[in-house]
Amino acid sequence: MNKKINNTFRDSIAFSAMRRMKYCIREIKKDIKERKNPEKQVISLYPKNSSKGKVLLSYIINGFLLDPDIPIPTSHTNVWQSINMAETFVELGYEVDVIHYLNNHFIPKGRHQFFVDVRHNMERLSPLLNKDCVKIMHIDSNHILFHNFAEAKRLLQLQKRRNVTLRPRRLEMPNLCIEHADYATSVGNDLTDGTFKYANKKIYRLPSPCAITLDWKRKEWNECRKNFLWFNSGGLVHKGLDLALEAFKEISDSKLIVCGPVDREEDFLREYYKEIYETKSIKTIGWVDIDSEKFREIVASCGAVLNFSCSEAGGTSTKTCMHAGLIPIVSSESGVDIHDFGFMLKDCSIANIKKTVKHFGTLSEDELQKRSKKAWEFAVQHYTRDNFDREYRRVILEIINEINSPERRFKL
Repeated sequence: MNKKINNTFRDSIAFSAMRRMKYCIREIKKDIKERKNPEKQVISLYPKNSSKGKVLLSYIINGFLLDPDIPIPTSHTNVWQSINMAETFVELGYEVDVIHYLNNHFIPKGRHQFFVDVRHNMERLSPLLNKDCVKIMHIDSNHILFHNFAEAKRLLQLQKRRNVTLRPRRLEMPNLCIEHADYATSVGNDLTDGTFKYANKKIYRLPSPCAITLDWKRKEWNECRKNFLWFNSGGLVHKGLDLALEAFKEISDSKLIVCGPVDREEDFLREYYKEIYETKSIKTIGWVDIDSEKFREIVASCGAVLNFSCSEAGGTSTKTCMHAGLIPIVSSESGVDIHDFGFMLKDCSIANIKKTVKHFGTLSEDELQKRSKKAWEFAVQHYTRDNFDREYRRVILEIINEINSPERRFKL
């Protein structure tokens, strides 16, 4: 049974960390079943003063359904991003309707000044919106055709190495979001944006908003230089865990520490059980919360973080580890820019991973310390929630100014 709820967000830790702003959720269309199905819900947010118009945001809705005193989860940055993007429009004076990007039932009513989407709703809803609605794609992955091809290639390579076929975990149906958008925002890098270049749409670059920041601490490099962290989420072949495991199985003087959901992919666990649990140079911990003391202990003991993903936009898990001073060793498709402090692998073969790990171990303590400090400084300067908040607001204001320019109005 649907009902209207008037509720003001209290100054919880999650919101006060950003700007201690309060706004009203005037209507939450939900019932007990719908709480388990956020794809069917609509959240309406209103500005304090009179509205300048309506915005439709199609992204992650789960964070809006939390009780006001529950902090925003740090398991994935897109939960906070969605809230921040909605907040930005509310602060600028717009009414915002938020739907899940998988909501294929919602039908917009009335005029909308903006429509922001990440995946599949842009193509479906664009014809139903007023013609002057400004449509913005929020890019948080490489183009899905690139993404799918990259994972299929990794699975085929694994099949040839080990004579086994594992299930794809990150495949998605392609979408035409960029084709229907007027503008795009992106948390990726040059490679990410390049996969959308064919559409000839203006793309605004945004920083990845890591959920935590850590103070700089000097590392004990005699031990840290030997410890390498693989820290990632699901899609283990897509993220290159198979490559890391096969490489470190043959490395006796270094250790790979694995933090990720290895127990959720049964076929992968079955194939790599020996490497994961019975190899001296590999220690598997499993899923670790970045807010935990356990995470801080792990990153303090490691010198580098590994990310051999075949297709990523943002690479937030790696950038989070950079906040702990870990030196990134990443694939060129990882979505992480390493500048002069990290190592980028254009070739993620087992042999090249072993070669890079061996080279890392030969670097002087002074060289490692400098790279670690630079990685931390870059993360603190760029990959924070505050920086994303500032940059997203700046970009939206720039788009507003452009669409309100005399040249634009003349063309319309």
